[in-house]
Amino acid sequence: MARTPKPKAAQQKVKGDGIALNTSVDSAVRDKVADALSRAVADSYTLYAKTLGVHWNVQGPNFYGLHKLTDEQYNELHQAADAIAERIRALGKLAPTGSDSFRKLTVIENEAPHKPTREMIAELVKDNEAVARRMSEFAELADEAGDLFTHDMLVARIGVHEQNAWMLRSSLGE
Repeated sequence: MARTPKPKAAQQKVKGDGIALNTSVDSAVRDKVADALSRAVADSYTLYAKTLGVHWNVQGPNFYGLHKLTDEQYNELHQAADAIAERIRALGKLAPTGSDSFRKLTVIENEAPHKPTREMIAELVKDNEAVARRMSEFAELADEAGDLFTHDMLVARIGVHEQNAWMLRSSLGE
């Protein structure tokens, strides 16, 4: 029996909950904004899980500082993922759930085996930079769609990810 190929993440439609909305975001562009936010929540949640893993497994002479830094970052990422998912719901769409959905939508690789602390921190630097760039793309899309709330939310996320990258990079002495 032939299997139907799964659609690529960018082609997946964000399903709604069937409730009529009259929000500040035009219905013609709401799906595009919700699709971008679905990728943003997948990035945030996957980076949350990866940062939490680093938090659990960090070792060495900078253990305490890195343990505290990653604690702050993963807690903030958890809150951010929740806020982004709630924005998707406010737009009348369903937020993605589950590791399979997130894996299809994110740019973060989180399936690697444990690595030395320095390598894990360097990966988090690159991941935060990648997510900041994606948030910038998504913010531009929201701006073009006239979704000021989502635009502002995503612009704030850019700053958080760039600051996280800076702090992690600084801990490496680079």
